[in-house]
Amino acid sequence: MVMQPKLRMKLAMALATTLVMVSWTQEFFPKEAHSLNWGKFSGFWYIIAIATDTQGFLPARDKRKLGASVVKVHKPGQLRVVIAFSRPQGCQSREVILKKDKKKPVFRNTMKGVKSFHVLSTDYRYGLVYLRLGRAGNNYKSLLLLHRQNISSFLSLRKFLDTCHTLQLTKQATILPKDDSCAHTILP
Repeated sequence: MVMQPKLRMKLAMALATTLVMVSWTQEFFPKEAHSLNWGKFSGFWYIIAIATDTQGFLPARDKRKLGASVVKVHKPGQLRVVIAFSRPQGCQSREVILKKDKKKPVFRNTMKGVKSFHVLSTDYRYGLVYLRLGRAGNNYKSLLLLHRQNISSFLSLRKFLDTCHTLQLTKQATILPKDDSCAHTILP
């Protein structure tokens, strides 16, 4: 079988793109998260910035506030996560128990619509968390910039923006205002 040059070029480009994506995925989402110390990661976090493809998730700009999250090890292989956000209906919080996936370095609870909770990067003062949510064919992705204080460093903000670009969430990225009244509703 002889391939035409255009078809051969298209196949070569498709193969090259696939190899780049596989390489990027392996680098960006490590196979094992053994190096993450969940005891150090646990605790109260401010949500300084968010990027999401969920339509209508955030209220109007003048009503936005800092979010917050409390992450705790519930049992071995399980996390208890509480998240509070300023929404169009006001400050709302949700609590969910997530179980570690046996094959991937993510936690999930598909019954509650959490397809993955993945810490992409942390130095335990800041954290980048990638969330995939969805049910009934609706899938959403979000990137959260967490920080122990209600301000972020330039480097953590830069990582957030670079990761938004990689995940194609740049248009939906927003840095939340310093009003922490909603965040303080879930202080431990």
